[in-house]
Amino acid sequence: MTGTVLFDPLIPWALIAVVSGIAIAGVALALWRGLSGWALRGLAALVILGALAGPVYQQEDRAPLTDIVVMIEDESASQTLSDRPDQMEAAETLAARIEARDNTELRRIRVGDAEGDAGTTLMTALSEALAEEPSARIAGIVALSDGLVHDMDRTPNLPAPLHLLMTGREGDWDRRLIVSNAPAFAIIGEPVTLTLRIEDSGNPPDTGPVAPLEISVDGEEPQRVELPIGQDIEVPVTLPHGGRNVLQFTVPVAEGELTDRNNTALIQMNGVRDRLRVLLVSGEPHPGGRTWRNLLKSDSSVDLVHFTILRPPEKQDGVPVDELSLIAFPTRELFLEKIDDFDLIIFDRYKRRGILPAIYLDNVANYVETGGAVLVAAGPDFATADSIYRSPLSRVLPAEPTARVIEERYVPKVTDRGLRHPVTSDLRDSESWGAWLRQIEIEGIAGHEVMTGADDQPLLILDRVGDGRVALLASDHAWLWNRGYEGGGPQLELLRRLAHWMMKEPELEEEALWAEATGQTMRIIRRSLEEDIGAVTITTPSGDEVEVELEEVSPGRYETLWRGPEIGLYRLAERDSEAVIGLGPAAPREFEQTIASAETMAPVIDATRGGVIRLEDGLPQVRSVREGRPAAGRGWIGLTPREAYETQSVTRASLLPPWLVLLLAAGFITAGWLREGRR
Repeated sequence: MTGTVLFDPLIPWALIAVVSGIAIAGVALALWRGLSGWALRGLAALVILGALAGPVYQQEDRAPLTDIVVMIEDESASQTLSDRPDQMEAAETLAARIEARDNTELRRIRVGDAEGDAGTTLMTALSEALAEEPSARIAGIVALSDGLVHDMDRTPNLPAPLHLLMTGREGDWDRRLIVSNAPAFAIIGEPVTLTLRIEDSGNPPDTGPVAPLEISVDGEEPQRVELPIGQDIEVPVTLPHGGRNVLQFTVPVAEGELTDRNNTALIQMNGVRDRLRVLLVSGEPHPGGRTWRNLLKSDSSVDLVHFTILRPPEKQDGVPVDELSLIAFPTRELFLEKIDDFDLIIFDRYKRRGILPAIYLDNVANYVETGGAVLVAAGPDFATADSIYRSPLSRVLPAEPTARVIEERYVPKVTDRGLRHPVTSDLRDSESWGAWLRQIEIEGIAGHEVMTGADDQPLLILDRVGDGRVALLASDHAWLWNRGYEGGGPQLELLRRLAHWMMKEPELEEEALWAEATGQTMRIIRRSLEEDIGAVTITTPSGDEVEVELEEVSPGRYETLWRGPEIGLYRLAERDSEAVIGLGPAAPREFEQTIASAETMAPVIDATRGGVIRLEDGLPQVRSVREGRPAAGRGWIGLTPREAYETQSVTRASLLPPWLVLLLAAGFITAGWLREGRR
């Protein structure tokens, strides 16, 4: 029990001060005039002022509370290195020592790896723990960690000393690979420069001025180079293909280093073409000719060379040749000397007129078989004896004209195969497409029929020939969609996809396997024209193989989610389709710095007068220290007793009960009056 005198005034203190001033003035006046009862009047005023101040005697029944010690145990990935797990076993001994102290409770908090790659969030865990405890009871905070904390900006206000019992050894060393400059995109076939650095930290042995570096692309056989240690080096790398390229840089493990987890860097870089070169040959002017030109000119990644044959050799109009302003068609230069410079050749309503000799067209067929692409947009001329099909180019074209031209209204439709093909899949609002008015009948279909027209006749056929690609559009009325005829249609999107598929853009491959990573979870995506696909075989970084079944989410597209058990490079395979992907950073944040250090936590520790002790030197003793005194020394750490208590009950008793105030005040006033009356 404890007692205290308190004041509970009946009126505000300011008003009491005014009353006190009046009382003092009255007593002073009585004294000045020589009234003999001035002292008794003053005592009466004092009694009244005391009553107005409301003095009470308060008694509290207090129960002492225990001191709380918070012990944070770092169980992040960096704490698994070397013999740090063995050093962390000291936590049990330390916990027993703290719990054995009188009037002391222990709160143990274990901190693992944070979500994603946030590293060690020790201060976040400490903030959450302190928020649940009264700060007046916190006697000390002990952290068992390597000191590599990544959320120091979340440090709370600490009400007690913070001590770091640091794992690791003074002789530790580690080597890591740093990629400081890696662009997200690079041009295929041209070298791109990456900035690499091999850095040794801690107390490394003398291993020489250089270290080996292995470089591999998409998991292929690595190339080996030597890099100087401790210097930024620019390394040129050439991407072999479009789309995602996974580059892996690895420094072999050196003897005695802490870990090899930071010896590898995974860079995922997209390969893009510098420019896509397209040759567009229009056999004659027609309403749809500008459609192809506008489409290709609107694409900033396409360099277009366009020729329209305005004056064929057989034309006789009597104009002297030296007065013609037309540009001569450079056939030899385009179709013999520079044909391999083009990614795509488009014949728009072209027919044989003697401008392109058979040997040139034969060269175009060879160009396709060796990896080129040809698109034929057929008009009525395709069905005549002068058709481009009646040339050496026929051996690569996917269909033969029957000489019939269908002149009737029809609405193009996507076939079942077309719904699975990336060129024609998910084209918008197919039910509201406008009509076309002409189609060339063809037969002997090879490749994939993705669209049909009048009477379900083939309209758009895609085929692969050798290493190249061929497309045949059996109509010259796609421009009607562009003009909005009967509501129009997705002409721009269809022709854009068609052109880019022929130029081998990776995102339009009909047989493709790839994955998209989010942390350590990958979304596996398989696109195929086949209705049945097999399980995807996943090879983990450690060499284990896992088979995963995929579900069809839309025609031709199969997906599933799969969480990788470890960080690193994964290989995916399903039949002839293969892919590689890196999950998570190859060197997580936990392994960017692996040498134990108190540098990061030192400002907070010093501010609370705590200390840093290496566990390799032994477990410190635990002492009590007064608040404000140094809380750590050689071989010991200090806790600050808080002497907190809980008030269980409170009683109050007035020191001046009303009857006593009335009696005393009346008595002093009466006595003063009587004394003055006798004089």
